Amino acid sequence: MGPFKQAVTMDGLSLKGALADERFPVISNAGILARDGKIEIIADFRELKSLNAEVEEVEGNCVIMPGMIDVHTHICWAGIRAKDYALRLSGKTYLEIAQQGGGIWNTVMATRKAGNEELIRITVDRAEKLLKQGTTTIEVKSGYGLNIASELKMLTCIRDANKQSGADLVSTCLAHIKPKDFDGSALQFLELLVAELLPAVKENHLAERVDIYVDVEAFNRDDARYFLTEAKEMGFELAVHADQFTPGGVSLAVELGALSADHLEASTEKDIRLIANSNVIPVVLPGASIGLGVAFAPARQLLDAGASLAIASDWNPGSAPMGNLLTQAALLGVYEKLTMAETLSAVTFRAAMALGLTDRGVLAPGMLADLVAFPCSDYREILYNQGGMLPNMIWKNGRKVTSDE
Repeated sequence: MGPFKQAVTMDGLSLKGALADERFPVISNAGILARDGKIEIIADFRELKSLNAEVEEVEGNCVIMPGMIDVHTHICWAGIRAKDYALRLSGKTYLEIAQQGGGIWNTVMATRKAGNEELIRITVDRAEKLLKQGTTTIEVKSGYGLNIASELKMLTCIRDANKQSGADLVSTCLAHIKPKDFDGSALQFLELLVAELLPAVKENHLAERVDIYVDVEAFNRDDARYFLTEAKEMGFELAVHADQFTPGGVSLAVELGALSADHLEASTEKDIRLIANSNVIPVVLPGASIGLGVAFAPARQLLDAGASLAIASDWNPGSAPMGNLLTQAALLGVYEKLTMAETLSAVTFRAAMALGLTDRGVLAPGMLADLVAFPCSDYREILYNQGGMLPNMIWKNGRKVTSDE
């Protein structure tokens, strides 16, 4: 396929630390040959044509880059929380909203009530919206069931939605909060999940990852350590909702070797140094900051300290209802003074590593042919338009899945 005015390959960039635009790997007049779902050749288009290979010719000026990877979403849910949003704008606190019948429990009740077909449809619809924006891999969490049957229902629906979606959906089993209708302590709820939920998730191949929300309104560090340690012994990969409102989650993620620590709005300088000296990928969620009207996570400080950086949308019904990864990444770049290389890397190959995926996020031979083309001549226009420019062509595993034609 080609010619593309530019191909932003991400090839050869470091996983950690700051990235200068001057060293961003860009191929001009590029062509890509894909076979069996993977990139076989990426080179000058004239060189590709000289091989007498069957090449799909692209009209007009386009910039191509790896498909974006959204590593933190909650797109499997039922119900509407617009009333909560309006109350928050009027000055109500999260606790006050919950006391009036809103908050996460509103979503839990609606999700429990929804049937499988409805949840699958909702999840597929949201995934397809993200796909049209250029996101070809989407992590999806459970956590709105909050009992064994409903959590298994959610994870089953995520699995079945993956079969219908043009994007890849990566499921995560989330210990979100202790439910109101559980007669016991937070630790006892986690013990129930370890005893009954996680074995069923493993047995039915519903997820290979677990996550837990560590904060004042959720689970404390000691209880979360128990859950994560037990899950790790069962063979699950780990992620942690860390430092959204109070610090403490990052150190736990580093201690237990989690793949990622997500949120980080309340991370301290000590936390930043700790994660920079580890293999944990920091995942920042600008959508939650925008939705709640709070400060962004310290993305610039993380990079300057030598940490990696992934950016995800956190699309959920409460704190992050936008769900547009590119817009959020562009806005974060403005406020945190991120280079374009840092921002685009954070939604491609660095994001892939937050999911433990080594087969995508880079345009190079042997990588998945997950490709997104934007109708422009200069890759800098993509972020310059702050999400206002949509892709005009998208390929998943080398097959064109959507275009503006």
